[in-house]
Amino acid sequence: MIIYNVTTNIHESVHDKWMIWMQHKHIPEMLACGKFTSARLVRVLVEEEMGGVTYSVQYETDSKETLEKYYQEDAPKLREEGAKLFGDKMLTFRTELEVISVH
Repeated sequence: MIIYNVTTNIHESVHDKWMIWMQHKHIPEMLACGKFTSARLVRVLVEEEMGGVTYSVQYETDSKETLEKYYQEDAPKLREEGAKLFGDKMLTFRTELEVISVH
């Protein structure tokens, strides 16, 4: 299993709008693309010097190949809306994780 982890720091001024967009539009659209089996939205418990609130969304997929298909077929469109809506009020980085074992 692969986890596609998207970590975002969101500025307080757009936090509530971002949270609604994430839970009611973006995450459902990510799941609807058919590449991910589940998603988990979690808050990162850290005080950022730059301010804002940091979250991680962890999308599970079956393989690196499926994740590559997401990058090619879906990622540009799905990333575009967030950039348009939140611009420099949102700082995002992505990490790919491979699950070794679950206990």
